[in-house]
Amino acid sequence: LIAVKTSDKDTVSAAGEKNDDSSKEEPWETALKTTVVDMEVGEFQGHKASVWDLLHSKYIPKENRKELLELYQGGVLTLDQVKTVVSTIVTKAEAARAEQLTNASSPRAESTVAEAEHTHLQED
Repeated sequence: LIAVKTSDKDTVSAAGEKNDDSSKEEPWETALKTTVVDMEVGEFQGHKASVWDLLHSKYIPKENRKELLELYQGGVLTLDQVKTVVSTIVTKAEAARAEQLTNASSPRAESTVAEAEHTHLQED
């Protein structure tokens, strides 16, 4: 059976949350989702992103994410340390990506050769 709460206090405190999900969520998970970082790079540029979103972004490899979560859950890393690590990884990954794009667009001869090789490979 599902009990229906009718008091105003419960309605206000649960505003914006899914009642059945929030009871299953671990405190460490809630902390990662509510701690935000002001990122100035990539897809997060110009707005705040939660540590959780950063951890689950394309910038953090699955193995790294798993390791960071285990260290955080085990008390080895603090929330601030996790926040610093993920924001640093995202910043460095985006800088490396931007540098690759710059280098790839500069030397026209190299990209033309690469395109020719790619076309040749497709014909074989």
